[in-house]
Formats: sequence, C-alpha cells, structure tokens
Amino acid sequence: MTVTFILNGEDVSARFRSGERLVDVLREDFGLLSPKADCRNGSCGKCLVLMDGKLVPSCQVPAFRARGKEIITFEGYSQTEEHADIRAALAVTGLETCGFCEAGVNLAIASLLEIKPRPDRAGMLEHLSAVRCSCHDPETLLETVLAADEVRARRLYHRGRQ
Repeated sequence: MTVTFILNGEDVSARFRSGERLVDVLREDFGLLSPKADCRNGSCGKCLVLMDGKLVPSCQVPAFRARGKEIITFEGYSQTEEHADIRAALAVTGLETCGFCEAGVNLAIASLLEIKPRPDRAGMLEHLSAVRCSCHDPETLLETVLAADEVRARRLYHRGRQ
C-alpha cells in the first residue's frame, strides 16, 4: 500500500507492508535516526514523533495511519525557532540528555509548551512521563520546561513571565 503524507514539511509517499510500524518506515525508508524502536510497546519515549501536532510513540502507530497526516521528527523539529528556545533553556539549566532520549525529551517539551503554555508542575510531570530515561534529573527537566517557556515568551512577546 502506498501512502502519502507530510514528513518534516515535505510531501512524501512510501510503500508500506502490512503490519509495518511508522518507526520502522521513518528509519528504514527515510533514513531518520531520531525515532528509535527500543521498547516496541510505547513506554520508553525513544520513538516519539509529532503526528498532526500530537506526541505519539511511532512504534505503536501502524504505518498506514500516516496517510494524510503531518509527521514531525526531531530532525525536522530541530530546524525551528521553537527548538532554539529549548536549546537555550537546556544551556541555562545544564540539562544533558543521552543520544537515546534527546529527541523524545525535546519533542515532549515542545508538545507540552504547545498545548499548555505556562504549565504547572503536575501537568509537566504527566506530559514528560512519556520519556523514560535515567540519564537526566527529573527536577532539572522541569526547570528546563519552565526556562523554555520563559525563552519562548521573551521571543514571542519581548518580555518575561509576569
């Protein structure tokens, strides 16, 4: 089955085999390395992508479900101003992520700030639970979200948090 969709801003099409998962298509057919098929049950967050703006574990998405959707991987997201905000926040807080969870952490923060600007602690913890990795300190991760929100507010509104 051939499916057409938008991948990182480009119209693409791919031929999928029955039962194939989106993570495999992204890696094998498009050479994108950020989504990693680690757990294959959607619990680790290493395969996260944005599908029509929603954070999803691509290892749980049948490839045919990409039809007509917009898929953004870390490779695409890392080219945006919003990612620059997160990079600036990472520099401020000193949060370091490993190569396995970096993409998932960045996309989870991006998704959170998109759906809930100025998030509260409970909302942050719930949303960021999509990425499970022991390389980073959870408190520093929360500080990074708040810092990214602050950087974004300054960029968009030329002011800080009130």
